Amino acid sequence: MSGNIIDVAIVGGGLAGGLIALALFRERPELRLSIIENGKSFGGNHRWSWFDSDLSEAGRELLAAFRQTEWDSGYDVAFPKYRRTLRTGYRSMASGDFHEGLVRLLPEGALRLGCEAEAIDARGVTLADGERINARAVIDCRSFSPSPHLRGGWQIFMGRQIRLDAAHGLERPVIMDAAVDQLAPHGNGGAYRFVYTLPLGAHDVFVEDTYYADEPEMDRGALSSRIDAYARQHGWADGAIVGSEAGLLPVLTGGNFAAYQAEVRIPGVAIAGARGGFVHPLTSYTMVIAVENALTIAAEADLAGAQLAALFETRAARHWRKTGYYRMLARMLFFAAKPHRRVDIFQRFYTLREGLIERFYAARSTRRDKLRVLWGKPPVTIPRALAAMIKSGQPLTTKSQSEKSV
Repeated sequence: MSGNIIDVAIVGGGLAGGLIALALFRERPELRLSIIENGKSFGGNHRWSWFDSDLSEAGRELLAAFRQTEWDSGYDVAFPKYRRTLRTGYRSMASGDFHEGLVRLLPEGALRLGCEAEAIDARGVTLADGERINARAVIDCRSFSPSPHLRGGWQIFMGRQIRLDAAHGLERPVIMDAAVDQLAPHGNGGAYRFVYTLPLGAHDVFVEDTYYADEPEMDRGALSSRIDAYARQHGWADGAIVGSEAGLLPVLTGGNFAAYQAEVRIPGVAIAGARGGFVHPLTSYTMVIAVENALTIAAEADLAGAQLAALFETRAARHWRKTGYYRMLARMLFFAAKPHRRVDIFQRFYTLREGLIERFYAARSTRRDKLRVLWGKPPVTIPRALAAMIKSGQPLTTKSQSEKSV
C-alpha cells in the first residue's frame, strides 16, 4: 500500500478499533479504511458483556451486526447475606463472533491481520516488515499502557466455557456470586472475589473466577482449581472445556492523567481505546464507551487527523473528570476495607435501586445516585473511609498479562 493514501488507519483490532472500523464503514462506505491487528484474529480471546440499558438505539444497531447471547429475564447476584434477581436485560458477545462479524461486513482489503505496527505518526503507519500505510487520519486503539502516572489495583480473572451432556437448567446469568470464599489464591490474606456465570445455551455454561487485588499476581493453577471446585459444586464437573480466557485489568484509583496523556501522546494521532483512558475506573467495563467513541468518530469522519486527535484528547480528559467519583469508590474498596471484608461494600451496593445500579455500570450516575451510594451506615469504619479519600494507590507500572482485548 506504499505510495497510496487511505482515509483512516486504525491500529489495534480489539473492541475499540473493530467498532470504529464498522461504524465508519456503515456511515461512510466510500472511505478507504485499514484496521491493523498484530494478532491472528480481531478481538483477541475475550467475552464482553453489558446491560441492555447501557446502549442508545444507535449503539444497539451497531452491535446488531454481531452474534450475541441475550437474556431478557434479567440476572442474579449472590452475597453471603442475600441473593437478588434484577430485571435489566443482559447481553454477551464472544471475540470469535466479533471477529467473524468484522470479516463478514468489512471490505477484505481493509483487514490487516498478523501485522505489527513498528511506528505510528500523524501521516500513517509503518509496519514491522517495512511496509508504509499512508493515511489522512490515524487512530491508535492499542491496549492499555501501564504507567507510573496512573495508580490503583488489579482485577484478576480466569474464565472457562464448559459443554455439558445434560442441560444445566440455568435461566439467567449470575453476574456476581460473592458468596464464595474471599481468600485470594496467592496468599495476601484476602481480596474481593466473585464467580461470574453465563448460561450460553442449554448445555453450555461460562464460569469466570474474578477478584480485586492490590498486586498483579496471577496463580493460574489456583484459579483453575477454584473453577473446578465451583463446577463440581454445581454438577458441571464432567463437562468438556471448549474455551478459556485469563488476564489482568487495571482498576484506577487516581493519578496524574495529564501526565499520562503526555506520555502516550503521538502528535496528530487520535487515541480512542483503553490506552486513551476510555475505561470505567472501578469495573473496567469498556463496551458502552467503545460504542459511543465509534459512533462519534463515524459522525466526525471528515475531520483532519490532527483535529480528530485533539477532539479525542479533550474527550478523554473529560471522561477522566467525569469518572472521578468511581475512582473515589475504588479507593474505598482498596484502602478503606480490609481485603477479606471488601465483599461488604458490593453487598451493600446491590441492595440499592436497579436504575442506580445500571447507571453506575454505564458511568452515568446522577448526583442523587452518588449521594445515595454514600448515604446511610457505611460498610467500612469512618476513620478508614476518611483515610482512603486521600490515598491514591500504587503506580500501575506492571505490564498487564491480560489476554483480553479491550
